[in-house]
Amino acid sequence: MAGAMTAGELKRSITIAGHRTSISLEEEFWEELRRRAARDGVTIAALIASIDSARGKRNLSSAIRVWLLKRLQGEAGGTKTSGT
Repeated sequence: MAGAMTAGELKRSITIAGHRTSISLEEEFWEELRRRAARDGVTIAALIASIDSARGKRNLSSAIRVWLLKRLQGEAGGTKTSGT
């Protein structure tokens, strides 16, 4: 069933640019978002807003997963990737 939440996904509501939106991500992605936001000294909402502004046509949950993956790949490869 397309769009259905899978086991392990958590749905959270975030305000982006004054609008509430719901985002479904696995707990591991929420944990990594918390770590990234804390490390960068921003709120999770601010980090997600930054990802949202650069996501193009990709849905927001997918954009967040890809953004996190790229950051982790950059760190594993020894290079630091820029923001969004």
